[in-house]
Amino acid sequence: MNLQNVEFVRSAAVETGFIQDGLPQIAFAGKSNVGKSSVINCLLQRKNFARVGESPGKTIHVNYFRVDGKVYFVDLPGYGYAKVSRAEKERWGKLMESYFAQTALALGVMIVDARHNPTNNDCTMARWFLDSGCRFVVVANKLDKVKKSEVEGNLAQIRQDLQLPETCPVIPFSAEKRTGRDTLLGWIRQAAQGEG
Repeated sequence: MNLQNVEFVRSAAVETGFIQDGLPQIAFAGKSNVGKSSVINCLLQRKNFARVGESPGKTIHVNYFRVDGKVYFVDLPGYGYAKVSRAEKERWGKLMESYFAQTALALGVMIVDARHNPTNNDCTMARWFLDSGCRFVVVANKLDKVKKSEVEGNLAQIRQDLQLPETCPVIPFSAEKRTGRDTLLGWIRQAAQGEG
C-alpha cells in the first residue's frame, strides 16, 4: 500500500453521502483536541493533508481519503470539547450512529490522550466500536508529553476505563515523534488486506 498515493474524495454531511463502494474502510475517531488529524498526517507522512485546527472541532463531517486506490481512511467528526451548539453536537452524534449502522468497517482506530483518563465520550465511542463487531485498536497519542515512569500505568488505566477486550491493543503513540507509527500501520495493512 503506497501511502504517498492519497486523495481526498468526499466530505459527507448527511448519510446519503456515505461511500459504500466495497473498498475497506479504516475509521479514525477521537475527541476534538486529541490530535486525530495529526495521527492521520503522521501515517501519510504529510504535514497538513488532514486539516489540523488551532481550535478543536474542525472535523464536522465524515471525511473520506482514498489511499492507493485500495482503502479509505475515514476521519470521523471529533467529539467533546468543541465549542459548538448543542444542535450541532446532536447532528454529529446522529451522523456517527448512521455511519456505524451502515458501514462494515475493516478497522476502527480510536485515538485517546495518553496523559489523561478516558472521558465518558471516549467510553461511549469504545462501546460503538465494540458493538459494531469490527476490529479496533486504541491509539494513546501525545506519548511524548508523558513521563516515562507514568506510561505503563496510564496505558493500563485507559484499557481498564474503556473496558477493552484483551484482543484490542493499546498502542503508545506520538504523532510528533512518530512513535508507534509502524505498529499502527501494521494493523492498518492487515485490515486493508482482509487479514486477521
